[in-house]
Amino acid sequence: MFKLDLRKTSGLIISLIMFFSFIYAAHANDAQSDTRQLMQMAEYIGADYSAAVANGEVINEAEYSEMTEFSALAVEKTRQLENGQDAVEAALKLQKAVADKQNPDVIHPITVELRNILIKLSPAVSLPSELLPLQQVQALYQQNCSACHGAKGEGNGELAATLDPTPTDFTDKERAMNRSLIGLYDAITNGIDGTAMVALSHLNEKQRWSLAFYAGSIAFQDNKGLATVPAGMSIQDFVSNSPNTLLNKYPTLDNQTVAELRSNPQPLFASNDPLAMAKQQLNASHKSYMAGEYKTAQGLAVSAYLDGFELAENALDAYDPKLRKDIEKSMMAFRQLTSQSDKQDELTALLEKTNSQLGQAQDMLSADTLSDSTLFTASLVILLREGLEAMLVVLALVTVLVKTERRDAVKYVHAGWVIALIAGIATWWAAQNLISISGASREIMEGVGALMAAVILFYVGFWMHSKTNAAAWQAYINQHIHRHLSTGTLWGLAGLSFIAVYREVFETVLFYQALMTQSASSQSMSIATGFVTAAVILAVLFWVIIKYSLRLPIRKFFTFSTYLMLALSFVLIGKAVAALQEADLISISSFPIDFTLSWIGVYSTWEGLAAQLAILILSVLILIGIRPFGNRQTA
Repeated sequence: MFKLDLRKTSGLIISLIMFFSFIYAAHANDAQSDTRQLMQMAEYIGADYSAAVANGEVINEAEYSEMTEFSALAVEKTRQLENGQDAVEAALKLQKAVADKQNPDVIHPITVELRNILIKLSPAVSLPSELLPLQQVQALYQQNCSACHGAKGEGNGELAATLDPTPTDFTDKERAMNRSLIGLYDAITNGIDGTAMVALSHLNEKQRWSLAFYAGSIAFQDNKGLATVPAGMSIQDFVSNSPNTLLNKYPTLDNQTVAELRSNPQPLFASNDPLAMAKQQLNASHKSYMAGEYKTAQGLAVSAYLDGFELAENALDAYDPKLRKDIEKSMMAFRQLTSQSDKQDELTALLEKTNSQLGQAQDMLSADTLSDSTLFTASLVILLREGLEAMLVVLALVTVLVKTERRDAVKYVHAGWVIALIAGIATWWAAQNLISISGASREIMEGVGALMAAVILFYVGFWMHSKTNAAAWQAYINQHIHRHLSTGTLWGLAGLSFIAVYREVFETVLFYQALMTQSASSQSMSIATGFVTAAVILAVLFWVIIKYSLRLPIRKFFTFSTYLMLALSFVLIGKAVAALQEADLISISSFPIDFTLSWIGVYSTWEGLAAQLAILILSVLILIGIRPFGNRQTA
């Protein structure tokens, strides 16, 4: 029976809790509705309270009555929330502050506090992948909103004079700074009780979001620039928080950037299209370079590849491998130029060329042209490529333990990769909902994991080669194996299994997520079929190698395992260097001949080839028996 000490498996338990809480949250529609309504209410109080009270005195009885009613309703509704004690306390604080006629500068922070609590309790917002063209949105606004809010959003429409309270003036920048886009969306979707604002339920979700973004942009129309999205800020953050809250939450954010993103939200939606993200970051890099900000330019160039192009290259490689290689080469050259001064003309020309190539890739990978066979192939390759190395490491550990008659220790290896699967999925969920993991961070994680695995596997290969002599192995068994496998080595095996699998899982999930954004909903079956086919191939390979490797005599088994371990070390050291180069932690010196053999970790850079050459030389020394590397007759 498979049993593990509870203390040792606490990480597994925590990961399971996180995973199933994600499943629960994804289906908690009632909770989402309640928290969203409360968020809208809190924001409405924060934005409109200044029209009700000033200097401790009521200046508008109707507005103040509404504030009192809403604050009491917030207390009532927060008490109905599951795990909403913090929200109840914030709502009670808000109700008391309103009753005491506190000034707006006291009320607003409390409403922000309440909204932040509610955001944590609410599932992620469902957003469209893109907005409607501006002309279509303006037509929707005129048809549905202008009668009350006015043709220009000034709150002076034909019906405005007959309404109480009066319609919102969307040109009021002070109010707009305290109004979130999700608040506008919920008002459009559900209406606002006690006002003339009715639910525009006849509009579809994309139309309602487009109207919300448009209404939220009116106060910022003077800002026409194309902003760069600050590192760590997701589109979820942007729509869920008011501009003032965003400015407090992100110290690197300024008023100009917020205004530009409200006026032109295109950069926010670029993150849903990896190739659009690549273009955006390249253009931002070029802009920084021209301003003499070379370090910033280099960081943006790195982001253009890791946060953009890399997530689409699997699909593009299945469709046009040559174009994929050309773009990769252009982006690498662009990045190298950003580290040099006085290359303005070259960088500008390369930017134009690379954007043109990315445009070609976008045309190829559009939902209209991306075929089912391309999606199937891309899905198949992703899992095979990412899963093969991890499978071989786990397989090698399992076969060694079985061959050495320590089947009882196999469960530790299985525990390692099972926890890695769960932790990888949990990390992806956290990256989508709690924290931001950049492409550079992802590559550092992968690079360090590959480096650790390469070193460990090389050592294991060296150790196994020293035991190919049957007498030496028997002596080692008698003297060491049982003692060592009971004093820490078992959890070391679990750790190696964990590292080998975890470094692949998170990136695999991101690749599949990117592939889904490049397909139509009707093509999901092609992606799923590719995934299942790859999983079956990996399972069959695992079974075949296990079955036949265990039949080998002890000397042949250890000889085979030595070659496997050293080969995996060779592959992983190359991939580790490549990942750390992509994360800009190791310099890149291009080899005179351009070639790539990604399946075995060979890339045309001096740094990667030098690391693999070192592994190759040491492996040869081990295999030909040169001391202290070669085979010894005693354990």
